[in-house]
Amino acid sequence: MTVCRTRQGEVRGRTSPDGVTSFLGIPYAAPPFGALRFREPAPPEPWTGVRDATAHGPTAPHAPYAPPFDALIPENDIPGEDCLNLDVRTPAPEPGAGLPVMVWLHGGAFTNGSGSASGYDGSAFARDGVVCVTPNYRLGADGFLHLPDRPDNRGLLDQIAALRWVRDNIASFGGDPDQVTVFGESAGAMSIGSLLTTEAARGLFRRAILQSGACHHHLRPSSARLIAARLAEKLGVEPTPNAFEAVPLKELLPAQAELRAEVAADPDPERWGEAVLNMMPFEPVQPGPTLPGPDCDVDLLVGSNREEYRLFLVPTGRLDVFPESSLHAMTAGYGLDPAEALPVYRAARPGATPGELLDAVATDWFYRIPAVRLAESVPGSYLYEFAWRSPRFDGALGACHALELPFVFDRLHDPAYAPLLGAHPPQALADAMHGAWVSFATTGDPGWPAYDEDTRATMTFTTTPTVVGDPRARERLLWEGVR
Repeated sequence: MTVCRTRQGEVRGRTSPDGVTSFLGIPYAAPPFGALRFREPAPPEPWTGVRDATAHGPTAPHAPYAPPFDALIPENDIPGEDCLNLDVRTPAPEPGAGLPVMVWLHGGAFTNGSGSASGYDGSAFARDGVVCVTPNYRLGADGFLHLPDRPDNRGLLDQIAALRWVRDNIASFGGDPDQVTVFGESAGAMSIGSLLTTEAARGLFRRAILQSGACHHHLRPSSARLIAARLAEKLGVEPTPNAFEAVPLKELLPAQAELRAEVAADPDPERWGEAVLNMMPFEPVQPGPTLPGPDCDVDLLVGSNREEYRLFLVPTGRLDVFPESSLHAMTAGYGLDPAEALPVYRAARPGATPGELLDAVATDWFYRIPAVRLAESVPGSYLYEFAWRSPRFDGALGACHALELPFVFDRLHDPAYAPLLGAHPPQALADAMHGAWVSFATTGDPGWPAYDEDTRATMTFTTTPTVVGDPRARERLLWEGVR
C-alpha cells in the first residue's frame, strides 16, 4: 500500500505488479445533495487518519442507456451521494516527480457515463509516464437543468472543481500542475469546448484534446426553459429548484430518460428548441457557440471519427430503412440546401442508401465541422480523423462514434469494448493513437504537422496512420457560413 497526502487528508492506494499505483474514489467536492443540491460544488470535508482509496467511489446518478446502446457503450453504476470523486493512476506517487498530467472528462450525452468505467482505466497512460485523473461530474437534471436562482452548468462547475483539485494536489501523486492536459470524448469534449471560453477554468490546463465534440453544442436559455418546463410537467411539479429537490431520484431519473425519448419521437423546435438537432435535452446552457480564437493560451488537438452517426443508425436498424424524404428534411434542418448538398455527398459515395448519406451529413454537422472550426480558430492546433472500421454488424458499424476510445486508452482487450471492436483489433493502431496522445500531453506535439488553412493537414488514424491534406474538401466547403 502507498500513501499520498491531499489538502483534505491522506489517502492509501494500491500498486499493481506493473508499477502503476491507483488511488480510487477520492472526493474533490462535497456530496451535491441536501442543502447543496443544484448549487455550485462545495469543498470536501477534511478527514483524519488515512483514507482508503482502493475502491471506486459512487457514480453520479443516471438512468441506464436505452437498448441497444446499453450493451454497446461501457458504463458503471455505483450508488451513493459522495459522487463528486476522482481516480488517480500514477507511476511515481511521490512529490517532485514532475510528470505530465491528463484529466479525462467522460462522455454520455450529459446524462450517462462515469470516469470510473473500466474502459477509462488510465493505467496505460501511467505506464507511459503520465499521471491520469478520471473524475465523475453531475449529469442530467442535477448537472444541467436550467433552474431559476441556481447556477447553470453545474456539471461544468464540477469539472472545474476537479481541475482545481488537480492544481492543488497532483504534485503529491507525482504530477506537474503546470503540465495538465484535459481530454474528453463526446459530451466530455463538448464540455472542454465550453471550458475553453470559461473564465473560471482559465489557467487550470495547458493543453486540451477534444474527441468527437467541440464548441457548437449547447442550449440557449429559451430552449433550456422549455426542457425544464416539460420535465416539471412530467413529474407533476412546478419548474423550481425546491420542487425538483423533492422528487426522489427513482422518479427523476426515469423521467429524464423518457424526456429524451420524447425529443427523438417528436423533434418539434416549438417544443424543444435546438435540442431537436442533437437530441440532447441536458447540455451546457449558453447564448450561442463561442470559439476561443487566436488568443487562446491552450494547445489543442481535436478531431472526430469518419462515420460517427452510424452508432445511432446501425444497431437500431435505421440505416437500412431510412427514407429519402427524411434525408432531405434532416439535411435542410442542419442548414444545408438538399438540392445542392446531397449530390456532393452522393458523388463521393456511389450507390449509397439514404441512411448512409444521413450518416455522412450528420457526422459532419455533429462532429467533423465543429472540429475543423475549432482548429481554424486557434493557430497551431492539430486535427485528426479516426477512420478504422469495426467489423461488427457485418462491417456496417464502420468508424462510428466512441470507437476510438479503446485505442486512445490502449484497452483493446477490455471486455467492455468487445461489442464495438469485434475480434482482433489492430494493436499497432492503438500504439500509434495512444502514443500520439502521450506525446501531445508531454511535449505539445502529437507527431504530425499543425493544421492551417493552406494545407489542412489531418492525421487519419487507420491501420496505417497517414497525414491527409483537406479530406473531403467539397463536403467541407458546403458548410462555409452554415456551421
